[in-house]
Amino acid sequence: MIYPHPSPERIPSTQNIRFFAEKYEPVRYKPLLSALIACIILIFLSLSLSAQDWVLAKEKNGIKVFTRKEAGNDLKSFRATMVIRSTMDRITKLVGNVHNQEWWDEDVKKVDVLYFEENKHIKYYLIYDLPWPMSDRDLCVDAKITIDPVTRKREIYATPLANVVPEKPDLVRIKKYWQKWTIIPQDNGMMSLTLEGFVDPAGSVPSWLYNMVMTDAPLKVMSKVKDQCEIK
Repeated sequence: MIYPHPSPERIPSTQNIRFFAEKYEPVRYKPLLSALIACIILIFLSLSLSAQDWVLAKEKNGIKVFTRKEAGNDLKSFRATMVIRSTMDRITKLVGNVHNQEWWDEDVKKVDVLYFEENKHIKYYLIYDLPWPMSDRDLCVDAKITIDPVTRKREIYATPLANVVPEKPDLVRIKKYWQKWTIIPQDNGMMSLTLEGFVDPAGSVPSWLYNMVMTDAPLKVMSKVKDQCEIK
């Protein structure tokens, strides 16, 4: 494409260009530069608040439990990992099968299955029996299962299910919660399992107390999966 040339009388002189730049450029770009600097500061600040590293909190029998502090929250999230010799079939008879509850935490005293579609979608309601003087907790869960057809990696992602089971006056409803299982087949018959999650117990539980004991549950859960699924 050929662009037309401006006529000589429309070409600004060097003196006019210099006058325009000196007079208008600082005014024009100073606010833009200030806004850009502010954005960069906010980005780095948000990264420093949110991108906390996982810290190893416990290690037992090949199971590692990590914790990290979440941005804007005094409560910590958890991440438990292990690699065992097993099969996907043995593991999924436990993990992701809400009808098999024998290996669940002993503090779970009631489970109602609201919806079950094998290998796809689960909805359930459960009650946690907590020691006195704490009130029992209840939770509605919406868990979705995805399976990679190539790698066979399986993920089970659970979040709170709202407006299904009415809240009860004698129970504290857990509303801030997520949990994710990741199961990945590896070479030589090994299976990699990762359990991540976050729970706000609500009520009057101090954050320091919760953070002190919150690694116990994922360690117990992973230990039960290991005991029942590992091929010796």
